[in-house]
Amino acid sequence: MASTNRIYRRLNSVDDWRTVLADPIKHWRTGYSAKTLAYAWSETKSWPPEIAALWQTSPNPSLHNPDPLLMLAEHQVKLPGSGFDSQNDLFVIAKCTDGSLLSIMVEGKVDESFGPTVAKWKVDEGSSPNRRARLEGLCTLIGLESAPDAIRYQLLHRTASAMIEAQRYNASHAVMLVHSFTTLTIDKNWDDFLAFISLYRQTCERGQLIELGVFGGIHLLVGWAKGDKAYLEK
Repeated sequence: MASTNRIYRRLNSVDDWRTVLADPIKHWRTGYSAKTLAYAWSETKSWPPEIAALWQTSPNPSLHNPDPLLMLAEHQVKLPGSGFDSQNDLFVIAKCTDGSLLSIMVEGKVDESFGPTVAKWKVDEGSSPNRRARLEGLCTLIGLESAPDAIRYQLLHRTASAMIEAQRYNASHAVMLVHSFTTLTIDKNWDDFLAFISLYRQTCERGQLIELGVFGGIHLLVGWAKGDKAYLEK
């Protein structure tokens, strides 16, 4: 759905999730992230257990038991500059126990990477004022002066998406969650995630939610949850 569209339709089943994918054929495969994430989130009335456990690790008690109010699959967010929107696997608006709101972007992963590095993205996009404006805009949103070439570009715009929607919904917290169902012994995505949060002089463990800072009055948090691999067979 286009980011300018404010009319959303209800997804009544996990099969309906497939219809909002960018490519309903290519992206809907057993053992891959889109289908796995859809089943993991559709078969619960609230949060998947590992996500519920993740909230409990927050240093802020008001985030320990948030109430999910709205979930939108394949949610598109317009980014700074012109070009493609960020198509997020799942967007959730939730209410904290103190009444404040959470803007949450969930990125599902099995063994797929976070895509190109910033260096590769620069080459693909070409040297243009728009490319520079977009990168600078993303960094400003998430409290970075710049993004090193080795950082995965997807982590920047997924995190920025959470901030953009936090601003739009007047949420006090913006959260980027990675929901990983990896089968790999050596998970390069985890290393890329750690490299990203190291820009904030932070580190974390799997299954932990951490705060990166407060930017524009919004608390920015990230977390990594290990999903139930049974969903890889769905």
